[in-house]
Amino acid sequence: MVKEEETVLVKQCLHGDTKSFELLVDKYQKTIFNVAFRLCNDYDDATDITQSVFIKAYEKLKNYNPKYKFFSWIYRIVINESLNFINRQKRQQSLDEDYVTKDNSPDKIYDHSELQEQIQEALMILEPNNRILIVLKHFQNMAYNEISSLLGIPERKVKSRLYAARQKFGKILVEKGIDINE
Repeated sequence: MVKEEETVLVKQCLHGDTKSFELLVDKYQKTIFNVAFRLCNDYDDATDITQSVFIKAYEKLKNYNPKYKFFSWIYRIVINESLNFINRQKRQQSLDEDYVTKDNSPDKIYDHSELQEQIQEALMILEPNNRILIVLKHFQNMAYNEISSLLGIPERKVKSRLYAARQKFGKILVEKGIDINE
């Protein structure tokens, strides 16, 4: 969906066309859920956060500035909602095993599940600000300039903070004996 199409959908929604908002939800629901899940580490909580994000987006739609990408605007909401949740909950849980691919043999599934669980546990040890950088860059494959725009910090700071976050994450992985190159 092109930025102009999203802008039209937002305008239509503001004029009472709820189908337009449904199209935006359909486009971004999976991505929003994945970010929330990576940040809070719980399927049900990520579902709640995702729902909260879309409710908040709908309520605040009149504040959306079409000069910017809708994607960036809603991404900022999911990050804020996730951080608020983390600050309220302050808990850690293991990765839901339902997320394991079913395309492999049982041994590979188990190994993959174990590695994913260990990586997720290591990720949850990071401070939320570092975790966000790792998730956006390495799990959501965002470019530095996108992260910069989303977080409202200069690109050079994104790079330096991401470098520091990677160093901390790598140290945690080594301390836990996790070899991600396997």
